[in-house]
Amino acid sequence: MLDIGADTGALIIYTGREQHGREIEISRTDVPGGGRTHVAVRERIVRDGVFHSAVYPDLPAGRYTVWWDDDTPAGAISVTGGAIAEFVWPSSAPPGSR
Repeated sequence: MLDIGADTGALIIYTGREQHGREIEISRTDVPGGGRTHVAVRERIVRDGVFHSAVYPDLPAGRYTVWWDDDTPAGAISVTGGAIAEFVWPSSAPPGSR
């Protein structure tokens, strides 16, 4: 269940099966010292099949960095209150990643 509304949104990061169990970190980019949080990629069974994703169910609205590793961003995403933001995990490592 997602707890969204007012100034709280959610983020779903879609990955491939090979990321199952991996912890994906995100951090606020629009708040100094935004800190990192992480969740694990899990298998999700839906009517049409199976997909893998990391779900952040209750994030304060704002801009977030999605981290490939400790030092390399995989991308950025804006989370809006009352909405679900979606990010697709890159299929290959960004330049400079470990």
